[in-house]
Amino acid sequence: MLRSFLYVPGDDLGRLTKALARGADALIVDLEDGVAFDNKVAARSVVSEFLESKEDTWPSIWVRLNPGNLLVSDLHAIPINKLDGVVLAKTDSVSDIDNLVNELGNGSDVPVMALVESGLGVTNLLEIVNHKSVSFLQVGEADLAADLGITPDNHSTQFNYVRQQAVVACAATKQNAPVAPVSTNFRDLDLFHESTQSLADMGYFGRACIHPAQIEIVNSVFTSTPEQIEKAIDTMNRFEAATAQGLGVCVDADGRLVDEAIIRSARKVLANQR
Repeated sequence: MLRSFLYVPGDDLGRLTKALARGADALIVDLEDGVAFDNKVAARSVVSEFLESKEDTWPSIWVRLNPGNLLVSDLHAIPINKLDGVVLAKTDSVSDIDNLVNELGNGSDVPVMALVESGLGVTNLLEIVNHKSVSFLQVGEADLAADLGITPDNHSTQFNYVRQQAVVACAATKQNAPVAPVSTNFRDLDLFHESTQSLADMGYFGRACIHPAQIEIVNSVFTSTPEQIEKAIDTMNRFEAATAQGLGVCVDADGRLVDEAIIRSARKVLANQR
């Protein structure tokens, strides 16, 4: 499972190369907002050179594509077959994804991360994540704040409604849990840790990062601890023993009632171990 996604501007080959060793599970090579308009052409050349040197030991590599008219130019300039996935910026509806898939042509099986950044996109969350080409959902809260006229507080509580909608939409469509949004405050790592844990508790798995210092925190939050793993195994063993006796429930080590729903959570804990 991918936990940390590090955004890296696509117009700097040196930064891209250094990013490979930062510890992120995935890099999102950025051709969109991280690259000035006048540098788009040069960035495509840099990204193409970077991807052509891809090795099996690299983290998962995704590219954030420009929406609209620049999309075709992006796709024609980079070796799609070298990618593990693409991030579609400004995804407002399924028609945006259909357009991307059509342009990909033979590469239409490339996984897509839909990046929703507008009120319109939020209203279409369920349809977007249900698209057959979408593997991940991420909400771009900076652009969404501008679109909605929101001024976020330190904990971005104004987005909680949208954040929970994203989790519900992914669960309803049996999709991967959404990837938590970036935090532009990369200096306050204590706050970043707190917000990452809060998003994990809300149902997110993984988080996008804009600074290498955020990666270790994300990887830690979304990796099960030895204590969590031990408890999950003990709970599952207790439940299995109860089931063997014809019972549908049991009691865990803390005296709490355990049923199939609790066991589903325990399985997730085991799936998140490293």
